[in-house]
Amino acid sequence: MSSTFGHNIKISIFGQSHSEAIGVVIDGLPAGFRLDIDELMRFMARRAPGKNSYATPRREADIPEFLSGLVDGVTCGAPLCAVIRNKDTRSGDYNNLRDVPRPAHADYTAQLKYKGAQDINGGGHFSGRLTAPLCIAGGICLQLLKKENIEIAAHIASIGTIPDRLFHPVDVGRDDFITLRSAPFPVLEPLSGEKMLAAIETAKNDGDSLGGVVECAAIGVPGGLGDPMFDGMENRIAGIIFGIPAVRGIEFGSGFSGTILRGSENNDSFMAKDGIISTRTNNHGGILAGITSGMPIIFRTAFKPTPSIAREQQSVSLSEKTNVTLAIKGRHDPCIVPRAVPCVEAASAIALYDALLENNKYK
Repeated sequence: MSSTFGHNIKISIFGQSHSEAIGVVIDGLPAGFRLDIDELMRFMARRAPGKNSYATPRREADIPEFLSGLVDGVTCGAPLCAVIRNKDTRSGDYNNLRDVPRPAHADYTAQLKYKGAQDINGGGHFSGRLTAPLCIAGGICLQLLKKENIEIAAHIASIGTIPDRLFHPVDVGRDDFITLRSAPFPVLEPLSGEKMLAAIETAKNDGDSLGGVVECAAIGVPGGLGDPMFDGMENRIAGIIFGIPAVRGIEFGSGFSGTILRGSENNDSFMAKDGIISTRTNNHGGILAGITSGMPIIFRTAFKPTPSIAREQQSVSLSEKTNVTLAIKGRHDPCIVPRAVPCVEAASAIALYDALLENNKYK
């Protein structure tokens, strides 16, 4: 399994949903950085399960235990290793899934690849549980980026057919960022959030689930990060974003809606003010030809509905090669989108910090 990412900062995520522990090794962190553990814990709490009716009832504290890389809370230059102990597991709920795969889940393709050697409990290494160590690495990168005056925040752009207000593409406000980080349900318009919560509750009561879209913005990003073609900034962000389970698509700036515009409408005119060059609009989402322009980076990530639902579904018996009806046990989110918001922030922070370290080589 390839569970590593990065060129200049390298992260490697390990563990399974029901293994003794999950964790991350981070190589390339600068020595001498004092980690704000309280801030990291606040960030981790936004992703943690078992806190409300729209999340899985599985209860995990998600408190990272640092095994190496820190001395008195300060990075020492050695690879940083952090683990999270799994406490609330119920592996018996997954016994039938070795023979009967869940629709839209990793069960069948994992069987094709690993021939039965894969860990099926809780989804094993394919589980959204593995976004917890991703958030450890991303939470640290967020703090490192903040030292460079780069900030990242995300919100729920939509759940089902219910939209939230989008970020302003040019004047993304830090006030919005502050509000979102402390919000129990991360939306820009409270009324939209109320409608989304009602829709999630309805789907849950129906034994079903919902998907949605997360919008993320990064401000203060200098121009010049990234490369053309295969190592562009979009490539790097997309590469790690697709490491989050249930991601089905990503768009930058005007994205797919830009395809219905003419070039004269979609092009962002340049302007100079007080010696600073910027663009009047930001349909390019802060990235041109794979390289950051200095405008806010804005992208949206699509998440499919949670595949593990309470309703009976049609599947097959792998051993008998016959059609069967599947009733899924276990504890699952009726909508993973709210808990995916900090995961998107974490993933984008890792990609941006990795690119920033590379850019610093040429200064």
